[in-house]
Amino acid sequence: MQKIEHIGIAVKDLEVSNTLFEKLLGVPCYKTEEVVSEGVKTAFFKTGPNKIELLEAMKQDSPIAKFIAKKGEGVHHIAFAVDDIEKELARLEKEGFTLLHKTPKKGADNKLIAFVHPKTTNGVLIELCQDDPASKK
Repeated sequence: MQKIEHIGIAVKDLEVSNTLFEKLLGVPCYKTEEVVSEGVKTAFFKTGPNKIELLEAMKQDSPIAKFIAKKGEGVHHIAFAVDDIEKELARLEKEGFTLLHKTPKKGADNKLIAFVHPKTTNGVLIELCQDDPASKK
């Protein structure tokens, strides 16, 4: 793993939270998008080398809606950048981690993503991110 790619924060209302984080960080949101496969709308902020992803549920049965119903708004996951997501998934599985995704899928911000189950990472949902080679074509 190279670095923390971003920290994901579950929010009830993306518009309200965007205003809050613009004031907090002193920078505007640089990108919003919908990730239909995950049932979320996202907004990204960058300050220095750090990125924050805000996530709002688009439907009641999405992972973010379930998270907010159970735990409320707050830190949802920590994402790490990797060079080769498939190789990293294989390494983590060999090390005994439980994978939520055995193969990567398209995520926000032109990334391939996969998650590691929090029951094997001290309660922290871990996301692996790799730049999607298809987005550079």
